[in-house]
Amino acid sequence: MSRTFMTRAVRLLPVALLMLAGVTSIQAHHSFAAQYDNSKPVNMTGALTKLEWTNPHVYIYIDVTDATTKKVTNWAFEMGPPHMLQKSGWKKNALKTGEMLTIDGWLARDGSNSANARRVTRQTTGEVMGAASSAGLTLTGSAGGQ
Repeated sequence: MSRTFMTRAVRLLPVALLMLAGVTSIQAHHSFAAQYDNSKPVNMTGALTKLEWTNPHVYIYIDVTDATTKKVTNWAFEMGPPHMLQKSGWKKNALKTGEMLTIDGWLARDGSNSANARRVTRQTTGEVMGAASSAGLTLTGSAGGQ
């Protein structure tokens, strides 16, 4: 092999690695349909336990008490990205731990205690905060244009 070929190869290797890393991160970001089932809507009420304000999605966690068994289960709800939620009026510290919320969304396909949130309603004020990240829905939780 010529010295010129080796020099080019060494120069192009970092570029190729960066391109490969970009493809990997794109594939890691899931589609709504792959993770959530839009034929399984869910409506749950519970106390806020945690709010993770991170990219690419904000996650909200609530403790939901089963009406029959009284068993408490922690549920995770994926929401839109922080910048979209901020544009719709969300603030990182608007909700307080222990606050009662009702969340509408769609169950995860894997049967875990997780779902994709469409709408979050504060029980104390009735304020509705959109949360949708997918499925062609607006951040107010309604179908686009409605």
